[in-house]
Amino acid sequence: MNRDGKQFYNLDRNRKERRLFGEVVYGENKAPEHLKACIEGLLEAQSEVFVTRLSPAAYEKLGELKEKLDYDPLSETAVAGTKKEPVGSVAVVTAGTADSKVAEECVRSLAYFGVKAERYYDVGVAGIHRLFEKIDAIGRSDAIVVCAGMDGALPSVVAGLVTSPVIAVPTSVGYGASFNGVAALLSMLNSCAEGVAVVNIDNGYGAAYMAAEIVCKMNQKTR
Repeated sequence: MNRDGKQFYNLDRNRKERRLFGEVVYGENKAPEHLKACIEGLLEAQSEVFVTRLSPAAYEKLGELKEKLDYDPLSETAVAGTKKEPVGSVAVVTAGTADSKVAEECVRSLAYFGVKAERYYDVGVAGIHRLFEKIDAIGRSDAIVVCAGMDGALPSVVAGLVTSPVIAVPTSVGYGASFNGVAALLSMLNSCAEGVAVVNIDNGYGAAYMAAEIVCKMNQKTR
């Protein structure tokens, strides 16, 4: 409840029964007391919690609750609960090191969902030989998440070389004409390679969710 007695959140306690995974907490733009209550509520309801978009400043305002959370400042995610035995495999690929923040949100999300992630970073088209050195290993994954800014070309290249489904994540990396990731988003939406799905700009969590659904369905395993 708010200080005035009004309810500010409503936990979705049955989401796991409808979906493969339970509710998580989006940390951005929440008042500290609201954020803390949401985290504590989910921990009580499902004995685990995953928080995205949790800035270092917001994390510091959680007080003693911080002791229960495994926090990663690069991905701005926090997790608490029992670690799951990973299933399947998802290759998480970046065009450049600048895409690592979004990629790490994806990796941490996959770990929370109980899916194995393999990192293949800084293999973009500016030095495409780096991708060719890794493409066989990438292609053996059940699903592939490709994070790229600038021209957003990497997902198309990867999808043209593998049989696994590719989930493209445009990142807000680039100079002015990249329009904070819009250029990469449009490039990915216009991919001429088949088997490419596109999530929103910087949405590593959304890409992880889709990849985890693919992997868990393939392995006939629900969480």
